[in-house]
Amino acid sequence: IDPSSTIAYVAQQAWIQNVTLKENILFGSPFNKTRYDSVIEMCALKPDIAILPGGDETVNWRERINLSGGQKQRVSIARACYTQSDIILMDDPLSAVDSHVAKHIFQKVISSKKGFLKDRTRILVTNNLSFLAEVDQIIVLNRGSISETGTYQQLMSNSGKFAELMREYSTSESQHQNSDSSEQLIRSASLSKDNSSDKFKKRGQTEKLIDSERTETGGVKLSVYLTYFRSLTYIWLFIVSLGFVGMQTASVFSNVWLTVWSNDVVSSSNITQQDIELRNHRLSIYGILGLIQALCVVIGALAMANGVVSSSKVLHHSLLGRIMRSPIQFFDTTPMGRVVNRFSKDVDTIDSTIPHTLRGWFICFLQVVSTFVLIIIEIKVFMIVAVPILLFYYLIQKFYVTTSRQLKRLESVTRSPIYSHFGETLQGVSTIRAYDSLKAFHSRIEYRVDINQKCYFPSFIANRWLAVRLEFCGNVITLFSAVFAVISRNSFYSAPGFAGLIMSYALNITQTLNWLIRMTSEMETNVVSVERIDEYCQLPTEREWTRSKNIDPIIPMNWPEKGEIKFSEFAVRYRDGMNIVLNNISINVLSGEKIGIVGRTGAGKSTLTLSLFRLLEGAKGSIEIDDIDIGKIGLHELRSRLSVIPQDPILFSGTIRSNLDPFGVNTDEQLWIALAHSHLKEYISSLESGLDYPVSENGENLSVGQRQLICLARALLRKTKILILDEATAAIDLETDALIQQTIKKEFANCTILTIAHRLNTIIDSNRVLVLDKGKVVEFDSPQTLLADPRTRFYALAKDARII
Repeated sequence: IDPSSTIAYVAQQAWIQNVTLKENILFGSPFNKTRYDSVIEMCALKPDIAILPGGDETVNWRERINLSGGQKQRVSIARACYTQSDIILMDDPLSAVDSHVAKHIFQKVISSKKGFLKDRTRILVTNNLSFLAEVDQIIVLNRGSISETGTYQQLMSNSGKFAELMREYSTSESQHQNSDSSEQLIRSASLSKDNSSDKFKKRGQTEKLIDSERTETGGVKLSVYLTYFRSLTYIWLFIVSLGFVGMQTASVFSNVWLTVWSNDVVSSSNITQQDIELRNHRLSIYGILGLIQALCVVIGALAMANGVVSSSKVLHHSLLGRIMRSPIQFFDTTPMGRVVNRFSKDVDTIDSTIPHTLRGWFICFLQVVSTFVLIIIEIKVFMIVAVPILLFYYLIQKFYVTTSRQLKRLESVTRSPIYSHFGETLQGVSTIRAYDSLKAFHSRIEYRVDINQKCYFPSFIANRWLAVRLEFCGNVITLFSAVFAVISRNSFYSAPGFAGLIMSYALNITQTLNWLIRMTSEMETNVVSVERIDEYCQLPTEREWTRSKNIDPIIPMNWPEKGEIKFSEFAVRYRDGMNIVLNNISINVLSGEKIGIVGRTGAGKSTLTLSLFRLLEGAKGSIEIDDIDIGKIGLHELRSRLSVIPQDPILFSGTIRSNLDPFGVNTDEQLWIALAHSHLKEYISSLESGLDYPVSENGENLSVGQRQLICLARALLRKTKILILDEATAAIDLETDALIQQTIKKEFANCTILTIAHRLNTIIDSNRVLVLDKGKVVEFDSPQTLLADPRTRFYALAKDARII
C-alpha cells in the first residue's frame, strides 16, 4: 500500500458517534453541500433524514440504540464515501440492509460501472454471492488462507471451490424460481428489514432524544445525609461516636492530669515515701488514661471500617439493583457515561473520601469543643470574643460551602461526557485508526477535560481563599487567649500550669478550626456523590420481577406448554406522551407455528418482539400465552420462559462455558451437544482451553458470526417453547446459514418460532407470514396465499426485491 494513500473503513458492526447524523458522515471533514447531498442520495438515507424533526441536524442524535442495524450501516457507508479516501475497506457492509437497498447501494456506491466509488480502490468482504459477478477481482478465503483468486469468469471456468459454491447457489435459486411452490419461488432473497427503525422513528417524534443530566442547586438535603447514615447502620455510627468521644475525653483528661502533675512541688534533695507514692499514683492514672485513649481509637477505627464497608455495599447494591431493573426507556435517554460516572467516581468517593472526611470532621469537632470548654472554664471572660469569632467562622464556612458544593456538582456533571467519550472511542478505535483521526479525537477529549477542569480548578482557588481567612481567625483566638491569660493570671485554679495548658490548646486551635471548617466543607461537597447515587436509586423500575404464588394467575411449572400466543387489540407506545407505535394488533399464533414477521422501515417488527418480553408495556389490550395474560405475571416468570437470538449478539466477559450456561445447570456433554448443533464444536474444540476459553468484553475476540452461533447454542440449551429470531444469521455465510436453518427446524420443531425476516430463506418455510405497516397488521396468511395475490403487501415486498 502506498504510504501516502488514505483509507476509509466500513466495519461489520457499524460504529456511530453520539453526535448529529451530519457530523457522523462528515467525520471532521469540511462540509461540501454538493458532495454531501450526493452521498445522502447514494446511501439511501433521505427517508431516514425525513423522519427526524430536525433532519440531519437533529439535536442529540445520541446512543446507537436509537438506530437500527441497517441505518447504522448506511451512515457508516456514507462516512466512507464522503471522506474521498483512496482505499475503501468494507467488511460485509450490506448484511444489515434489505435487498432492494443493498442493490441500490451496490449500484450507486460500490459498482465499478457507475458507482460513486468507481475511481477508488474498494475491498469488499461479503457473504452475499449475488454481487460477485459485478466485481473486478475475487479473492476466496478458506481456513485463513487464500484458496483462489481471479475474475468472476476465471474462477467459474476453473471449477474450483468458488465455482462449486456458485453452482450450488445458482441451482438452488433456479429451483426456487421454477418450483410451483410459492415458498421456493423467492428463496435466497431479502426483505425490507431495518429491524429497529421503528424505534428510530418514534424517537424522531421528539426533538430532544437524550434527557439533560439533572444538576441540583442549593444545600444538600437532610434526607441525603440520612441516606448515608442509614447505609452506615446506626449501630456502627453509635460505636464510632462512642469511640471518638471516649478518645477525645481521655486525651483532655490526660493533658489536665499531666498539668496537675507538673504543678506538684517536690524537693529533689528530700524525696519522701509520700512523694514516691504520689508519683506512682500520678503515673498510674496517666497510664490508664493513655490506655483508654488507645482502646477508644481502636474501637472507633474498627467500627468506622466496618460501617464504611457496609455503607458502600448498601449504596452500590441499591444503585446496581435500580439500574438493572430500570425500564428500557431509561437507557434510550441516558448516555452510559452518566451511569459509569456514578459507578466509578461517585462510588469511589463514598468508599474512600467521605469516610476520611467524616472521621476528620468528628475528631476536629471534638477537639474544638474541648478547647473552647477548657479556655472558658479557666478564662470566663473569653466568652466575650468567642461568640463573635465563632459567628465569623460560621459565615465564612457557609459562604465557602455554597460555592464549593456547586462546583463539585458541576465537576461531577462535566465528568460524564469524558466517560462517554472514552467508551465511544474504545468502541470505534479500529475505525478511528483507519481514518487516521487520532489527533481529532485527542483534541475532543482534551476539550472535554478542559471543560471539567474549569469546574475542578476553581475549587482549589476557593480552598486557598478559605485557608487565608481561617488562619486569620485562628491567630485572633490565640491573641485573645494570651491577652486574657495574662489579665486573669491570678484566677487560675492551680498555678501557671493551667495557663500553659490553655495556651497550648489555643495555639493548636488555629489548625484545628481550619480543619473543622475544611472537613465540614468537604463533607457537604463530597456528599454530593451520595446525592447523585441516591437520585438513581429513586429511578422508576419495571413492573414486579416476581409475583406471589398465591396471586392469580398461578403459573404452572411447565408453562408455556403449548406455545400459543394471542394478541388482543394490543397497542403500545415507547414512552408516556408519545404516539402509539403498535395499534390494535389482534392475531392468534397456534402451538408450534413458525411465523415470519416482515414489513418496511418503521413498521413495528421489533416493537412486537419487545412487547412479548414486556420490555415495552402495553398501552391497551393484552398478550396471552397459553391463555395467561403476560401483563399479570412477574417479569422473571415471563422472560425465563422465552428465548431470543438477537441480530446484535450479546456476550459477556468470562468464558465460553459461562456465556452458554451462566447458571451452571448443564453438563459439559450438554454444552458440547449444543455447540455441535450450532456448528461451533469443531472451532471450540480447536481452542486450547475449550469451554474455558476466555471471552473478552462484548465477545470482541470472536467474530460476529461466531457470537451469533453461541447465542443459538444458548437458546438450544434453554429449551423454551417459544423462540424469537431477530435475523439470527445475518453475519453467517450462506452454507452455514443453511445448516443453521436445518438445525432450527429440527431442534425447535415443536416450538413456536417468530422470525423477523431479512433473508427470505429464513421465513419462506413459515406456516404464516405477518406483514406489518405503520404499526398495524395488514396481512397475516401463508406465504403461498400472499404471493399468489399481486395485490398483497407481501407480494410488493417480494417485487421490490426483484425476485418476481
